[in-house]
Amino acid sequence: MDRAESVSGRPEPAHPSRLARRRLLQAGALAAVPGLWLPAGRAVAVQAVDYPPAESVPASTSNYTKSSRPSTYKIDRVIIHVTQETYADTLAIFQNPAKQVSAHYVVRSADGHVAQCVREKDVAWHAGNWTYNTRSIGIEHEGWVDRPEYFTDAMYEGSAALTASICARYGIPRDREHILGHVEVPGTDHTDPGPYWDWTRYIRMVNFA
Repeated sequence: MDRAESVSGRPEPAHPSRLARRRLLQAGALAAVPGLWLPAGRAVAVQAVDYPPAESVPASTSNYTKSSRPSTYKIDRVIIHVTQETYADTLAIFQNPAKQVSAHYVVRSADGHVAQCVREKDVAWHAGNWTYNTRSIGIEHEGWVDRPEYFTDAMYEGSAALTASICARYGIPRDREHILGHVEVPGTDHTDPGPYWDWTRYIRMVNFA
């Protein structure tokens, strides 16, 4: 409505500045509602994330299994990966339906920025072991196992905050029995996160995050 109510209850013309402010607030409220259709027929699509600081960059639905965790499967592990690709290329791989791979999150080396690619309720295909996939959250980190320069302070900080949040939400102990490297998954042929990943530092940061 473009008119303001006076104290007496009778409508009076709204001041132009009030109208402008009201329209800005209305626009902001509409944009905050996922999938809401505006009067002109334009949809505002807002992808949900489980970790508020993350950016939503959805993987192809061909690359993970829809589920309703933790009611279908208990979540009791976090699995740490290293991409062996750049951040951008990793996101592109997860969006390619032919690749048959995904992780819940990807952490960028330069600044610790987090992308969420698969919702936590769904089963990402990251561990190479179905049982571990069903019970874990997979976090990829941009870099290569033999290039420690990619394991920046910003990456450790961003990842530790993310893992701490996951552990808090699912009651996962913040220790090495429950926060694993991909190399520790039974049956894997992967070596990540590799010898340069500082586990002592990382677990300490997760516990203090």
